[in-house]
Amino acid sequence: MKLKKALTGIDVFSIAAGAMISSGIFVLPAIAYGVAGSGILAAYFFAGIVMLPAVFSKLELSTAIPKAGGTYFFVERILGTSPGVVAGFANWFSISLKSAFALVGIGVFATLVFPGLTGFQIKLIAVGACVFFTILNLVSVKSTGRLQVVMVMFLLIILTQFVLFGYRVMDFSRLSGVLHFDWDKVWIATGIVFISYGGLTKVASVSEEVRNPQKNLVWGEFSAFIIVQLMYLLVVAVLIGVLPPEKLKSSLTPVSAAGLEFAPGKLLGNFEFIVTAVAAMLAFITTASAGIMAASRVPLSMSRDGLLTPFFGKVSQKHKIPRISIVLTSLFMLLIILVLDIENLAKVASLFMILLFILVNISVIVVRVSKIANYKPSFKSPFFPVTQIIGIGVYIFLIIKMGMLTVLISLGLVLLSIIWYFLYARKKVARKSAFVHMVKRITVPELVIDELELEKELLDILIERNEIVEDRFDSIIRQATILDFDHTMERDVLFQQIGEVVGEKWKIDPVMVQSKLQKREEDTSTLIYPGVAVPHAIPHVIIEGKNAFDIILVRNKFGIKWNDAGEVVYTAFCLIGSIDERNFHLRALMAIAQILQDPDFHREWMQARNEKELRSVILLSKRKRD
Repeated sequence: MKLKKALTGIDVFSIAAGAMISSGIFVLPAIAYGVAGSGILAAYFFAGIVMLPAVFSKLELSTAIPKAGGTYFFVERILGTSPGVVAGFANWFSISLKSAFALVGIGVFATLVFPGLTGFQIKLIAVGACVFFTILNLVSVKSTGRLQVVMVMFLLIILTQFVLFGYRVMDFSRLSGVLHFDWDKVWIATGIVFISYGGLTKVASVSEEVRNPQKNLVWGEFSAFIIVQLMYLLVVAVLIGVLPPEKLKSSLTPVSAAGLEFAPGKLLGNFEFIVTAVAAMLAFITTASAGIMAASRVPLSMSRDGLLTPFFGKVSQKHKIPRISIVLTSLFMLLIILVLDIENLAKVASLFMILLFILVNISVIVVRVSKIANYKPSFKSPFFPVTQIIGIGVYIFLIIKMGMLTVLISLGLVLLSIIWYFLYARKKVARKSAFVHMVKRITVPELVIDELELEKELLDILIERNEIVEDRFDSIIRQATILDFDHTMERDVLFQQIGEVVGEKWKIDPVMVQSKLQKREEDTSTLIYPGVAVPHAIPHVIIEGKNAFDIILVRNKFGIKWNDAGEVVYTAFCLIGSIDERNFHLRALMAIAQILQDPDFHREWMQARNEKELRSVILLSKRKRD
């Protein structure tokens, strides 16, 4: 069952921004400062920059393949089922771990209001928050998105005023060391704060529920990155300039501690302390809420593909929400909250995220090189493939810097995923990936003769992405014969070949079809657009049976000499119909006229590389559908 498209561009921005502004700004600065000192500012800057290859790659894949599951779906279709299983579990764990960390953060910041809270009570608060946001996600995606927008906007306002007030009391001498740092320590700190930007790519998991994803995914995600990156750098600069080094290093609530320093013991200081604590709570809330939404779509997508049992793929009839998947994700997050400590939780989440980024960048390279038909992203990663290669190298470097324990934990996940693949998934799925297609195309091109399943699936995804409701004309085009010529020809030769195709398909005399086409053209020219013709067998051509209608699509890049006047045709539509299809004949002509009026049609039609792409150009055309 399809998910409801309820998310707008501002929802995309809020999900991405809300998922980023949490631990990265309210907790991790203290930990990173303890590692890199004032070099923390460089660490945040580099963490944002090295996110860009993953952002570019995910945006390209998301606008081409807006499906629930995001990274998992891309990797499984492009690299194969076994990497897809690893990516699925890694994606689910990564988002769930980060969201669980945010829920624990809610409990931690509650101690600012209730200092006597014990560790167990903090976890109980986190559990309660998890239950609350689970219920919210079970009720409505739209209401979750609206709440996310309100909280993120309020959060950005609080952080902006924090920067404005903090700037006035900063000791700028403490910033003198920001350009003199230990590179090794800065890279370690970059690995620590890298998870702060992970929320930026969460929207890929909910891309299926985004209206007009070609537009809304791109501007929502880029605006979130720019605004949050700027906010991170400004807030961290204020923290360095306001808090003494020892206090910044030791505080688990550095933003609130800095707020007190604005005017110690006075109203402004107390106000900042309270308002930043509220902001922190909002930040963790937005991360947790968006995380449950995004993470729950991964088991749903894996279930759809047969890699998990169908039980996890159930979607509610009324609200179109994957309730089983949401509950499963929430139960996993509750387990994490009760078992893991904050530091290990953050490290493992970061490593899973980096592993996914490597797979995503590899996926973009493979799908581009494989030249899959119907891969039509509305956003293309710049400087391909240099961007992806640099990203892969940097991500591997960050993994090495994270320590052996974290790597071993992640290798354990990979091993468990592979075991699950051999025990369950391999028996259920036998899809050919784009990677196999690429290898065949490069090594033995003559083997690439059948239509790849992914190409068919991508066409259906594009139709859904563009919110096209197919009509009878589209159904006919899906089965239509396509003639694509690579040499100049005369019109009569074309009519002869059309007659042979029609004759064989409809069991009628091909010579009769050819003569009718020639007579029709002699009586009335069918040139309706420069370089385009719609020759048609007139309605009284006898075709056995009723409700019979067919279309022959013709392209000749080298031109068809159409008449004695020297007119040349490059595109032709031949309509064949039984007597009772007179009305649909006129409607088909109207559909063709609308297609030809699309300014993008002629360019895409002539650039299409094969029959599959030619068919897709027609099916994805902009026109009014019955």
